[in-house]
Amino acid sequence: MPPNARWNRVVGALSSLKLTLVCLALLMALTVICTLAQVPLGTHVAVDRTIRTFLVWWQPEASSLKIPVFPGGGLVGFVLFVNLALAQFLRLDWSRRKAGLWIMHLGLALLFLGEFATAFFQVESHMPVEIGQTRDFTEDYRRLELAVVDATDAARDTVTSIPDSIVKAGGEIAHASLPFKLRVKRYYDNAELHMRRPTDPPSEATGGVGANLLVHPEPPVSGDDQQNAAAALVSAVAADGRNLGTLWLSNALGAPQGFLLDGRDYKLSLRPRRYYLPFSLTLKEFHHDRYAGTDIPKNFSSLVRLKDPMRGEDRDVLIYMNNPLRYAGKAFYQASFGKNDTLSVFQVVRNPGWLIPYLSCALVALGMMLHFGLKLGSAMGGSK
Repeated sequence: MPPNARWNRVVGALSSLKLTLVCLALLMALTVICTLAQVPLGTHVAVDRTIRTFLVWWQPEASSLKIPVFPGGGLVGFVLFVNLALAQFLRLDWSRRKAGLWIMHLGLALLFLGEFATAFFQVESHMPVEIGQTRDFTEDYRRLELAVVDATDAARDTVTSIPDSIVKAGGEIAHASLPFKLRVKRYYDNAELHMRRPTDPPSEATGGVGANLLVHPEPPVSGDDQQNAAAALVSAVAADGRNLGTLWLSNALGAPQGFLLDGRDYKLSLRPRRYYLPFSLTLKEFHHDRYAGTDIPKNFSSLVRLKDPMRGEDRDVLIYMNNPLRYAGKAFYQASFGKNDTLSVFQVVRNPGWLIPYLSCALVALGMMLHFGLKLGSAMGGSK
């Protein structure tokens, strides 16, 4: 078969209507699979394992082997994007009467690009803040970091943050800002921590509260209302080889642990990953309104003070349900509350492509109106 004929067959297959229907059917099947998977896995894990992946993997119980069993949303979306793009350029006429179809195809292509932008660039975090408290960072509860804080200066902390991916890999961790090295001996994605009993074996930790704890690994949890209690057994080693202590670190522990080295006070903790902001929010008021005579929530609202010295911002902002604060590329949504209505929790979303789905829907609607408008005009003109 000549090369050109072979190439034409490939292009024809990629731009065919049959491939479009197959991709749409696969996307519908993935939607059902993802919906069912949310019960045991939780929303975020289910979406990551089915929609925002190129392959859906199955792992047999008590095995490290992973077997691909279904195309993921990333792969199906990419193939459908190529299919629509080729179909548009190869099959649609460059004429005014097809302008609506061109606009609709462009809108659909943007929809897929928007999902890819969301999957790769969106970052979700939370900001819990109490009345009267000021925060200039958000926290990602699904990602952790090992924070090493030089707390010697009472007026200012110097923080070195190590992502959990590096801690999970184990081995030795060295950083230019630290006069010592960290050796990760163990890491558990989820663990049960309880006080040691006299009959328990000796602890591997030599300092901190971990020396009095028994740490037992547990299967990771994935529910939306659950959080893993990760644990890491970490030793600090000075430049001269001295062991500065072996500590159990966990995001379930309420306080950091540490040691002294050359007169400096170092605190270590395993905590939710922090994203620092160039501005701050102070919670002035929080209101939790209920329907009269019931405990059914009617509205949540937070009055915050936004301060950004770099931009000269110093103003009050009211955040309430379906009315987020959008500032500096981030959206702050009213998400939750606690501590007898003295604590407000904001969900913070950074999504550079948040406008793409709106533009996509507008283009599809415009294309449909234009296409059917031209059809209707042509039909009315032919009937005269």
